[in-house]
Amino acid sequence: MKPTTLLCLAPLAAVLTLAGCTAGPDYVRPTTPLPGKFVEADDTAGASAPLNREWWKLFGDASLNDLVDQALQANADLQQAAARVEEADAFLREAGSALFPEIDLAGGGNRSRSSANTVPALPANMLLHNDFRAALSTSFEIDFWGKLRRGTEAARDLALASHYGRDTVELTLIGLLTQSYLALRALDAQLAVSRDSLGIRDKSLAISKDRFTAGLGSQLDVQQAESARAAIVAQIADLVQQRAVAQHQLALLTGNPGLTLPPGDFSLLPLPPVPPAGLPSALLDARPDVRQAEAQMAAANAKIGVAKAALFPTISLTASLGSESTDLANLFKSDSNLWSGGLNLLLPVFDAGRQSARVAQSASLQKQALAAYAKAVQTAFKEVNDALVGLRQAGEKELAVDVQTKAATRVLSLADARYQAGYSPYLELLDAQRNTNDANLTFIRTRQARLSAAVDMFKALGGGWSASLPLAARKD
Repeated sequence: MKPTTLLCLAPLAAVLTLAGCTAGPDYVRPTTPLPGKFVEADDTAGASAPLNREWWKLFGDASLNDLVDQALQANADLQQAAARVEEADAFLREAGSALFPEIDLAGGGNRSRSSANTVPALPANMLLHNDFRAALSTSFEIDFWGKLRRGTEAARDLALASHYGRDTVELTLIGLLTQSYLALRALDAQLAVSRDSLGIRDKSLAISKDRFTAGLGSQLDVQQAESARAAIVAQIADLVQQRAVAQHQLALLTGNPGLTLPPGDFSLLPLPPVPPAGLPSALLDARPDVRQAEAQMAAANAKIGVAKAALFPTISLTASLGSESTDLANLFKSDSNLWSGGLNLLLPVFDAGRQSARVAQSASLQKQALAAYAKAVQTAFKEVNDALVGLRQAGEKELAVDVQTKAATRVLSLADARYQAGYSPYLELLDAQRNTNDANLTFIRTRQARLSAAVDMFKALGGGWSASLPLAARKD
């Protein structure tokens, strides 16, 4: 066999590899027994709008958009997920390289001296000698049973899973950041309401003191007014602390420890879009965590083939071509040429069931991955239904609280007029002030819950809708 023929065996072996059989089952996507649409979705027929990957922009808030941009650039969790993607891609390249021959170049030279006190004794001119060597060598496993191809397939699916894992981290990060931002803006609104209430309490305290001085009121009215004012001051202190904590959370999520945000107008945030009619459950395919679970299941399926292929003979080719000489000047002359080639076969005869146990392990891992995928799909279906009912009921609650707030405001106006005219005691006015303050705070929290339910919806579906958002904020 000629040396050049030996070195050409590796590409030929690669062709034989591609033509060989592949051990293990081919991946078939499992069916999931889910309803065609979500239980809590609107029954009205209609096609859903396409998903919008930049769903947070539907809130129309420039500060929120800037915070998301910062988080996508500097968040530590997202950077760690991106590094895992790079690692998985490198593993994929390593696994894919096994399908091709490895060619190595080796060279070296040495000088040695033999002993003169041997039998037979060597002449003096032969005690010192040189040895120079240079050679190309290759080794290649013929993947006749598909072990390497299944390994590459598993690595490819795991790399894909890592990409979806990063998308999951990104979706979770943006969802948490948006929720924290909405909480901060809601606290801004509650602080504004509380400070307005403090102004009202200051005015009531001054009036009660004037009435007491004029002999029209009692010391009890003054003490009640002071107590009510102190309660609002304590309420403001608590809200200031909560806002600081929310700002610190945003600083952590954006990777900007020195982040500060000025107060914003919560009322300018638009209401969330109404979910499109007839939401199909197929939208769950857009969720990165569902795709990640499926990719991991496909990788586990491919690993069964890797384990099964190990039950069959391993066939490999080896070849080398080079030169060897005692004189460096003659190293690359034809008389110094050397070569070798071989075909190796390794067949497991007895391993006490080790390889078959590994096949059983791989099959078990595939079943676990299948169950994890089914759970991921079912969990996603539940989360969408939860978000749908949460969004709908939060809207209904907000309407009721809005009626309550407007009524409480009217009651406060009447109670104030009655108190100043001397027709009612201060306790009636104090009760109206408390109810109005509580109703305004409840309305803000209900609006926040409605917006948060929209964020949950976007996260549950893997994105928002490509639909315009009219400003529908309360400005009264």
